[in-house]
Amino acid sequence: MTKTELYAVTGVSGRTGAAVARTLLAEGKRVRVIVRTQANGNVWANQGAEVAVANLTDMAALSNALAGTNGAYIISPPQYAQDNLFKQAEIMAETIAEASIKAQLPKLVALSSIGADKSKDIGWISMNRTLEQSLEQTGLPVTFLRAAYFMENWGPMIQSALQQGSFSSFLSPLDRKIPMIATNDIGRIAAEALNEHWDKTRVIELEGPTSYSPNDLASSLTESLGKAVDVKAIPEADWATALLGSGMSEAAINGFIEMTEALNSGHIDFVDSAKTDRRKGRITLANRVATIMA
Repeated sequence: MTKTELYAVTGVSGRTGAAVARTLLAEGKRVRVIVRTQANGNVWANQGAEVAVANLTDMAALSNALAGTNGAYIISPPQYAQDNLFKQAEIMAETIAEASIKAQLPKLVALSSIGADKSKDIGWISMNRTLEQSLEQTGLPVTFLRAAYFMENWGPMIQSALQQGSFSSFLSPLDRKIPMIATNDIGRIAAEALNEHWDKTRVIELEGPTSYSPNDLASSLTESLGKAVDVKAIPEADWATALLGSGMSEAAINGFIEMTEALNSGHIDFVDSAKTDRRKGRITLANRVATIMA
């Protein structure tokens, strides 16, 4: 009897990687989670997954972890507390690319971001672009998932609304709708993509059922709480101060500011092309608000 496909999954301690692993396991696929410590893999071993311990900067360990699989889901987690986070992203991207070649991976699905097609003025997203460029040079079949703004980014603002009846937003104007997606949808679609066949490199853009604005979040919270929730835009001049104490390095804060400016100006947006493969999630912002508030 032929064994079912085996897929390697990174980032299972985070939202999208965990969603990919859960989806694949539910489909009866074999899963090998790649974690930094054995302890991080125990919860997955209890669910029937294989566990491989490897750091994304250790080429030998990573190539061993990827070897013998039918494909892999890859994320390159940002090191927001480090001043050299962009250099670290380069090192991880190069290591992942080299390890994938050595492991002779049949295919990869890598998490990227809307805006990764731009060469400058994209802040944090330049780290996703770095990963794309490194993996594209491998010549392996790679799918880049260029995801929209994560709905989960609103988590702290929702908590503020619960405690204070209001929240502040870096995104503005407050009535401007942008594509957003829930991380569970990203994971589900990534698992679907891993089961597909394609040649060379392809890009899939990901968004939720519709676009949302900060005002939409305020309306959803107002309905859920049964009382008015106010939202205010944080002036750009106050962004750096607002981010103090966040645990981010100065370089990370500067990268966040540049990225958010690009989001607000429309510099970061989906590619407007009829040939673009764009897939939509199922989870609405109201669904995500209800989950966060539960």
